[in-house]
Amino acid sequence: MAKEYTDGNFQTEVLASDKLSMIDFWAEWCGPCRAIGPVVEELSKEYDGKVNVGKVNVDHNPQLSMEYGITSIPAILFIKNGQVVDKLVGAQPKQSFVKKIESHM
Repeated sequence: MAKEYTDGNFQTEVLASDKLSMIDFWAEWCGPCRAIGPVVEELSKEYDGKVNVGKVNVDHNPQLSMEYGITSIPAILFIKNGQVVDKLVGAQPKQSFVKKIESHM
């Protein structure tokens, strides 16, 4: 299951991790966010132990949203060694996420 990241645990769970992290910035009211939700869950199972796959609810974590300049959702950031290495904005097919993950692993 995809992890739930917050303003409180993002530093230790994502930025301090030595693994690639795929973070879905989303909101409950966002239709495209709900559409890619099952894909994010699938990827969290498929890459379990290899990639941190998680979600940040932008309504509940405004600090992270501001820090990373999230203006449109869904926004998926790929973070490695504390740095954003790639980004996707908007609903995407699963293969787009897989391609980004594989290119940064």
